[in-house]
Amino acid sequence: MRTSSVRRTALAASAAALALLVTACGGSGDDQDKADEGKGKAAPSTSAAAPAKTLTAAELEKAALAQSDVKGGKVATKLPATDDIAVDQVKSEDPACLPLAHAQAGVAQGEPAATVKRSFTGDPVKPGPDTKPEDALLAALDTEKVLINLASYEGDGAAQAVKGVVTAAEKCAGGFKATLVGEPLDVVKVATGDAPEGGDEGAAVTLTVAAEEGVKAPAKIVLVRKGSTVVTFSAVNLASMATGKDFEVPADVVAAQVAKLG
Repeated sequence: MRTSSVRRTALAASAAALALLVTACGGSGDDQDKADEGKGKAAPSTSAAAPAKTLTAAELEKAALAQSDVKGGKVATKLPATDDIAVDQVKSEDPACLPLAHAQAGVAQGEPAATVKRSFTGDPVKPGPDTKPEDALLAALDTEKVLINLASYEGDGAAQAVKGVVTAAEKCAGGFKATLVGEPLDVVKVATGDAPEGGDEGAAVTLTVAAEEGVKAPAKIVLVRKGSTVVTFSAVNLASMATGKDFEVPADVVAAQVAKLG
């Protein structure tokens, strides 16, 4: 791919990612989709537990990820307007898929009692001195951008929030179309994966998004419920938006945030 083509694709991907998630924000790949189908569902043994305390906005602020909780990257405690997407700015052609669009945009599911947002941007890969210009451009974009949403719920709202995303992933496996802040989101495939550890239940979903120049790029969603609180991680890698290459949601960021929920 020529330098001009890479730059055009990367810039277009960056703009799409801003609407997609927080700038932004693969998954297992095609050969893993069938193996992953059905994973990430809530554990029934935990759903029957007595409702936990519903955290206030102030308590969520204390539980939210801080810069001191991670070794690298940058944690933003105050999101710019382009990253702080409101629920009415997210639309889906198929209402059954709306929970996925909400999660990808960093919008809490249902009607939370309180919400708090953070974002994390990883450190980009540093290119070597002999790196070609087009490779250096992709290296500069080769970092994960993660929007983190903490939401607390009354009653069984937290469990229902996770269930809603898992159900949507099953119903919308063949893809869906949505708009985020007026920007089109064309998801051609939805696959579930292994939920992260450390919570009462959770889910992991990979959206395969139609990007520029025929690229099909991964965008990832991870949810973890701890008591009455659900934390959603919505991630993209801007280089992946240009190349379609897979990436992983930063496990240390997920673990650090989940640990702070107690």
